[in-house]
Amino acid sequence: MQRYIVERFLLAIPTLVVITLLTFIFLRVLLPAKVVDIILGAYGRNDPVMQKNLERELGLSGSLPKQYLQWAGVAWFWGDETGILQGNLGKSLHTDRSVVFELKRRVPVSLELGLWAQISAVAVSVPLGVWSALKQDRWPDYGLRSLAILLNALPGFWIGVLAVTFGSLWFSWAPPIEYKDIFDDPAKHLEIMLAPAILIGLTPGADLLRLVRTQMLGVLREDYIRTAQAKGLSQSTVLYKHALRNALLPVVTIVGVGLPNIIAGTVLFEQIFTIPGMGRYLVDAITRLDYPVIMGLNLLFATLLVLSVILVDITYAVLDPRIKFK
Repeated sequence: MQRYIVERFLLAIPTLVVITLLTFIFLRVLLPAKVVDIILGAYGRNDPVMQKNLERELGLSGSLPKQYLQWAGVAWFWGDETGILQGNLGKSLHTDRSVVFELKRRVPVSLELGLWAQISAVAVSVPLGVWSALKQDRWPDYGLRSLAILLNALPGFWIGVLAVTFGSLWFSWAPPIEYKDIFDDPAKHLEIMLAPAILIGLTPGADLLRLVRTQMLGVLREDYIRTAQAKGLSQSTVLYKHALRNALLPVVTIVGVGLPNIIAGTVLFEQIFTIPGMGRYLVDAITRLDYPVIMGLNLLFATLLVLSVILVDITYAVLDPRIKFK
């Protein structure tokens, strides 16, 4: 098992390298807009000298391979010993603040929001999916499947806007404007996080409900389930000890791989509910074409996704001993 884990981590390295290359090429080569033009405005775009001076000031004057290697932290032969490998993601081109410093403040907020969203999705969808499978082709099953399809069809951010709009009109409720840390004011912090977490979890929860139902229906028809029932085991033992454990294997994949996607998908909800997480930071960076911030956040999201996939593979063997690390 230890060898397998080490191999998976080693394989993750070239994956992350390719992702950083693709991100760099897209931003610096394929994208027609330039951050220098955005900063200088309409007047500065027509002044080549001013453009050159600003590029040199922002560290964008060298060749593209040199800039990438400097950002990656492998440009020792240029005398530059700062970069990703040294834990330095650079500075914002607009605020001159360290990207790592900003992420230290914002990552815990987005991680917490995404984690609460995933917990709410799993806590609701798994029991409802089991119930839907047990009530196959009856009104609870039809109602839950219709609800899941409806939630999949409706954009989550649209539901969030409606919640804020009609909440203020009909119930005199509005999300808190000022963010409070959990250690400063736990009650206010929970009030801020609860509504967006539930709304973010609606779409993945709908997917999980349908998946759990499908998996449970398949497992309940297996021979070993009929054997367990023939032995006289209670319905709850058969359902939770034998059926649900095997039915949850694909669910683990969706939950594990989906958590980074949920965290990355909090962008609009952080804007709607004024939560100072990575989402708002990314929106501001894209608007201003802030290269170091965009590349740093992209690397962070990719790393979370790769680590989630590795964790899912390890969890497989824990849930099902038949799976071997080969």
